[in-house]
Amino acid sequence: MEKQHINIGKETLAYLDRGRGEAVLLLHGNMSSSLHFTPLFERLAAGFRLIAPDLRGFGDSTYHEPFDSLGELAEDVNLFMEVLDLPAAYVVGWSTGGGIALELAARHPEKVKKLFAIEGAGHKGYPIFQKDAAFQSTGRPYESKEAMAQDPLQVAPMLPIFATKNAAAMDAIWKASIYPVHQPAPEQSALWIPETLKQRCLVDLDWALASFNMSPEEGPYGPGDGSIQKVACPCAFTSGDKDMVVPPYMVQENAAALGDKARLIAYENCGHSPLVDCPDRLAEDIYSFFKE
Repeated sequence: MEKQHINIGKETLAYLDRGRGEAVLLLHGNMSSSLHFTPLFERLAAGFRLIAPDLRGFGDSTYHEPFDSLGELAEDVNLFMEVLDLPAAYVVGWSTGGGIALELAARHPEKVKKLFAIEGAGHKGYPIFQKDAAFQSTGRPYESKEAMAQDPLQVAPMLPIFATKNAAAMDAIWKASIYPVHQPAPEQSALWIPETLKQRCLVDLDWALASFNMSPEEGPYGPGDGSIQKVACPCAFTSGDKDMVVPPYMVQENAAALGDKARLIAYENCGHSPLVDCPDRLAEDIYSFFKE
């Protein structure tokens, strides 16, 4: 799975490009990279051309400019498609990648044929709140990215793990939070954990998720822009009943906001990574949704 590289202005994105057929763009989430989609490459490359970039600040892509929003990452993806001469594609987004996919579909509806979100981020954001002395949420938003970087529970403890490339600690965190049902095979962890540790933009990404709001409603980090209504393509959203990261209500809110354009796919005995918990079912659902 050798990565290629392509320039999109100030940044250079690493990416995987395998398979034949109609193009499917795979957008990874927080603490991951293109290589986390290997279960889909193994199952879908015979029917589609699968293209998976490392987003800015992740994997082997550059991180010359900080970012504040998922919209900026969506614009990176738009430029990536333009440089690849890819006028339109099916789009799969996992976790945060699902939110980026929604932004791409709202900003550039002509670019997204259909959208499949794997445990995708809620369109009203994923707020991180200030903590009290007992490390409990106060419900108050952080006033700046710099203040959020000092969050004693969700952000600050992760930074030294990245800085020291602490694979054992990162592996333990993933197994506790992402894989409550099935653990990945040792060779999968050996591939994915080093990719996770390449991330340099954790604080940017946490701030972008907290302030993400495509709804028409006021959120804790400010008003939404209502752009969820600009998503015109058919969308599918998976929801694992044991997901400890993106709770089912967030996925349900995504589907409700899009009405008849949305399909909700419930996975039983599945956590935040159907890529590990039910990869055959996931690949089959993606294939069926894009081919119908």
